[in-house]
Amino acid sequence: MSYEITAARRRPKTFEELAGQEFVASTLKNSLDTGHIAHAYLFSGPRGCGKTSAARIMARSLRCEKGPTSTPCGTCSQCVELSRETSMDVIEIDGASNTGVDDVRQIKEEVLFPPTSGRYKVYIIDEVHMLTKNAFNALLKTIEEPPPNVVFIFATTELQKVPATIKSRCQQFYFRLLPIEVIKRLLCEACAETGIKAEDEALFWIAKESTGSIRDAYTLFDQIVSFSDGHIRPEVIREKLGLVGLDRLNEFAEACAANDFTGALELVDSILSAGVAVETFIIDLAGYYHSLLLIKAGITRESVIGYPSERFSPKVLEKLDEPRLTQAGELLYNLHRDIRYSLSPRFELETLTSKLCWLDRWISHADLAAAVEKAGIILKTNNPSVRPLSGAPVGNRLGDNQAQNRTPLPIKTEEEKTQEKKSLFQIEYEHFQAEKGKNEKQVLAENTHKEPVSDNMPWEANEADTVIKVFNGTIID
Repeated sequence: MSYEITAARRRPKTFEELAGQEFVASTLKNSLDTGHIAHAYLFSGPRGCGKTSAARIMARSLRCEKGPTSTPCGTCSQCVELSRETSMDVIEIDGASNTGVDDVRQIKEEVLFPPTSGRYKVYIIDEVHMLTKNAFNALLKTIEEPPPNVVFIFATTELQKVPATIKSRCQQFYFRLLPIEVIKRLLCEACAETGIKAEDEALFWIAKESTGSIRDAYTLFDQIVSFSDGHIRPEVIREKLGLVGLDRLNEFAEACAANDFTGALELVDSILSAGVAVETFIIDLAGYYHSLLLIKAGITRESVIGYPSERFSPKVLEKLDEPRLTQAGELLYNLHRDIRYSLSPRFELETLTSKLCWLDRWISHADLAAAVEKAGIILKTNNPSVRPLSGAPVGNRLGDNQAQNRTPLPIKTEEEKTQEKKSLFQIEYEHFQAEKGKNEKQVLAENTHKEPVSDNMPWEANEADTVIKVFNGTIID
């Protein structure tokens, strides 16, 4: 028998086998048992979480000779044809390669014919969001009023690209990512089926790397099985896939916490020489400090922090508090964001190592504010005339004795305030008039090509009754 990948071999065939989607499975089972079967379903969610599998299970439940039933027998001719993927009345269409109106027109013509066998004809359109706008519009009437023996099942990873007119004509079900515990349990079952030994830490790492997609987990599982010689161990995974591992991260973090810059640089060189990429090391290190921060906050669940809390270095946890762990994470995330534009990623990593080695001497804003406040209190205690930073009463800011002996300022009446305003206005007005007179004298002198008229002359040009013209030193009336 030819080799079959784990994802295809362990594809669920009943609703009970559909792991991690209890709400979807229970709702579809109830609709089948009560006979409330819709003419169109829309399954949406991330990749590899069971949308196409659920669509096939739904088709098998509808076409089973004992159905429609939520528990298809799996032995009748209809179930066997579906298992072999040879049924003529269950049509799977790839929406990514059949996107045009002509493809939809063919579907509209086919639905007019009854199924060749069984009760229902089922159309499964995967990646339905790839259809064009005209293709969606051509489907509207068919989806809204299909023949009574036709059921449409749409699957998509990008629900926002499906038009609202299509959504309103379908029953919508959202498929969630699977928890790490569920994926790890399924991997254990796969190991038991194939007789492969696997350590819990290795399976946990596979489940964590799959990010909630069971298909990704099975694919990574098959890859690791191919080089593990029947025994999946964390050491083999780290060696073959170029991973850092928690033990090396503990060593690096302990060297940084002890201010051992030389030792930390040697560890960086050793890790990179083992084939670990700089970006991978930064990502793992950021996750490590993030897990330390969660442990400091009292979160010790293995599915959240990645490993048992006892495996993290107690020296680092004792040396660094929450603000410094937060600062370490911020430095690492900033470096991960900027390293793609760096001329020397390794130099950037070594510079970051230097900063992490002096992390215990980093002063947070809260520490700085507390130190300044403490200094202010000390200064006020030694010298009462010093103004405190905060928290002291207003009357005591110059010292208690000075505050008591200080002469209060006189209170001005409204008449005095008005007189003061008038005096200020009069001064401004007189200054304005003086500047205006000077400007007029300057303009007159420029027009008559003569030096500006001195302020000591007995007459004023603007007071003459006639226009005075000055030409070659002669005054003409």
